[in-house]
Amino acid sequence: MSQLYAETDHAPTLAKPDGVRLGALDEFVGFTLRLAQEASFAAFARRTGEASLRPGRFAILVLIDANPGISQTELSAAAGRDKSTLTPALADLERRGLVERRRAPSDRRSYALTLTDAGREVLRTLSEHAAAHDRQLDALVGEENKAAFLATLRRIVAGLS
Repeated sequence: MSQLYAETDHAPTLAKPDGVRLGALDEFVGFTLRLAQEASFAAFARRTGEASLRPGRFAILVLIDANPGISQTELSAAAGRDKSTLTPALADLERRGLVERRRAPSDRRSYALTLTDAGREVLRTLSEHAAAHDRQLDALVGEENKAAFLATLRRIVAGLS
């Protein structure tokens, strides 16, 4: 993605990539959130050097690690992803040997998810990258603004869920 915002002494302003005007999109919170998410995800991938283990995959590994035996349905709800996008991600992580899916003893229709030893090792490495990435985001948001920023994002999630 081309750089849409240019850093200035004040608030970032729109750059004009290739003469494209964003029009009203420049004032839309949702559009700016999407740009911020894309920029954050791309920076995370550059930091890890592993484009296929994006933040969404990292979040899945963290949630499974914190909740061994979690079902795909529970994971889907916790990660904020629908099953149609979660299933291919889990298949990829399973194919890489990072996640195991076993039939849940209490409900043979669902799977209990756990990390493999390799999955825990990858998670340790990604966690180090995630912590460094988060420090970079903290510096951009400003430590004094972080709590309010997170509260605003959580209100958006709660209000639109």
